[in-house]
Amino acid sequence: MFDFLFNSMNRLTTVPEKREVINLPNAITMLRVCVLPVLFFLLLSPGRLWSLVIAILFIMAALTDILDGYVARKYHIVTSMGKFLDPVVDKLIVNTAMILMIPIGRIPAWIVAIIVIRDFIVDGIRTIASDRGIVIDASRLGKKKTLCQIFAVSALIIHYPFLGADAHVVGMVILSIALLLTIYSGMDYFLKFYRMMLGSK
Repeated sequence: MFDFLFNSMNRLTTVPEKREVINLPNAITMLRVCVLPVLFFLLLSPGRLWSLVIAILFIMAALTDILDGYVARKYHIVTSMGKFLDPVVDKLIVNTAMILMIPIGRIPAWIVAIIVIRDFIVDGIRTIASDRGIVIDASRLGKKKTLCQIFAVSALIIHYPFLGADAHVVGMVILSIALLLTIYSGMDYFLKFYRMMLGSK
């Protein structure tokens, strides 16, 4: 199946420069954006069934993150555009879900604020570093933070008791871990940037 899709995408982009943007991994990444309109149903404070449906769609979108990475490595089409789009779409989906759960009381606003502000600061640091020829790769802490956020947001979207567990309580516990990793990884990015800036002088 992937071979067929890969060959089809290649036929669409005969110019090598265009393959940087128009390729199968990037198409899978952009497909994740389609879940965003569904997340806005959270503002309606959905009941048990619709909360579960929205959570399943959110989880499916998160799983395609693994899929596009697998396809990119398999077909050797890891591109700069893909490296840029992948984390941006991840943050867009996760942060949108968290923000939309604030009005319905499923997540504290102050936690969302810290996570979103941290993302802006880290993106700013990486942009400044890039302008000066310094590359700060995504850290393992950052990846663990994102994974915890996905698990936490999934549980908080479900909200109601599920499979014998209180999904909201489970979500808040995991979110607390994600918050600690958010702060710690943010400090780690800053220290890396500071050391690299000292080393470049």
